[in-house]
Formats: sequence, structure tokens, C-alpha cells
Amino acid sequence: MVKGLRAIFCAAFFFITPLIWAGTAHAQIVALGASVVQGYGVGSGEAFPQQLEAMLRAKGKQYSVSNQGIYGDTTTGVLARLDSAVPQGTRIVILLIGGNDVRKGASVAQAKAGTGEIVARLQTRKIRVINASPYYAAARSKGMVLSDRIHLTAEGQRYMATQLLPLIN
Repeated sequence: MVKGLRAIFCAAFFFITPLIWAGTAHAQIVALGASVVQGYGVGSGEAFPQQLEAMLRAKGKQYSVSNQGIYGDTTTGVLARLDSAVPQGTRIVILLIGGNDVRKGASVAQAKAGTGEIVARLQTRKIRVINASPYYAAARSKGMVLSDRIHLTAEGQRYMATQLLPLIN
């Protein structure tokens, strides 16, 4: 009787375990940038990285979205923390950076060069980069901004997550 139960347990273990592991397939996504990515001015869980993760999970995708937004960050700051902010195993980076460069005195060309260097380093690591700037610009043009006219409202953050969702595969 005990041997029979042990055989059933072992069979169940060997047949069910692979199904459990297959169900937890995990793609690491990193949202990288400054305060808009961080979710400055909105409540906890309302930043687009958190909303995007919830939307992905609602579709049955067990992806994690790491929010690596830091208030006031620049392309130089992102480059300095790139390896720690984007760990091994990351498959996709959603990038929104450069505005603070210009606000802090850099030229648009310098901000674009810094962004280009970030993208090049990520692509060398075989990481897909999604430029979130067009979605941020669209949210701003629709008036989904706080009174500072820079940071997004919760509606603007949700808009960004909704626009980014179909780009994740």
C-alpha cells in the first residue's frame, strides 16, 4: 500500500512539476527613466509600469515589470546605473529619458546622444528597447498632465500602459 502511494506520488510529481514550471514562464521587463516612469504625482500602483504589469497579468502573461524611474534622472544618470537597473535576464526595456537633460542645461542633441548610447548598450546585450516618448507626448497633448504640465495624471499613466500593452509579446 505504501509503495503504491509512493509510486502515485512520484508519478504525479514528475508529471505535474513541468506543468507548474511552464506556467510560470517569466519575461523581465524594465521601465527605465526619470520621474514620469517613477509615477511622480500619482498614487501607489498608478504609475504606468505597475499598470502595465497588471494588464499583462490580466491577459494571463506572467511578466514582471520593474519600475526603474528616478526623479530628476538624466541620460548620464541612467548610463551610470544601467547595469544595476537592467539586470541579466531582462528581455525588454521601456525607455523614457532625456527631458531632464534639457531642463538641466544640455542641448537636445546631447540628450538624443545620451539616449542613443543607452539604446546601443542595451541592444549589445540583446535587449529589445521600446521608446516610450511618443506615448508620453500623446498623453501630454491630450491634457493628461498635472498642473506642472510635465508629469502625467493617473489617466495619463493608464493611457501609456494601454498604448504599450500591444507592444509586449
